[in-house]
Amino acid sequence: MHFITGGAYNGKRKWVKKHYEPNQYRWLSAYDTDTLMTPVSTDLSATVILEGVEKWIHAQIGPERSTNTLRKNVINLFTPWLQWEKVDSGRNLVIIGTDISKGIVPIDKRDRMWRDITGWTYQDLAGRAERVDIIWYGMEETIKNKREL
Repeated sequence: MHFITGGAYNGKRKWVKKHYEPNQYRWLSAYDTDTLMTPVSTDLSATVILEGVEKWIHAQIGPERSTNTLRKNVINLFTPWLQWEKVDSGRNLVIIGTDISKGIVPIDKRDRMWRDITGWTYQDLAGRAERVDIIWYGMEETIKNKREL
């Protein structure tokens, strides 16, 4: 799995499109109102790109859930995708999430929870990833690389 993060409008999408073969991937984006469906191997390209992790996380936040429960639920959203990738060495999962940890801590409890869960999820994804890149102002910094693109 390749995890990519960085600031909003800092060129993550453009960078991914530059580094992955055009027309060789399936792109699911929370920004385009795509749902984080369960993977079905017969319908998908060898490379699947999931964009907008923070938006999918935001949809999970509710006042009745504890942070521990939310964290587990969110990582469980990605577990089928991680398993999908492991089944076939030719499959490649790319996950893009915007960094929302910079700036002032939100006053609203729900927004703070969203920020916290997103940060923890990114830590979990980075820990499981073979490669992690940060994109700031269109420039890449590779902070983990167990494989080449």
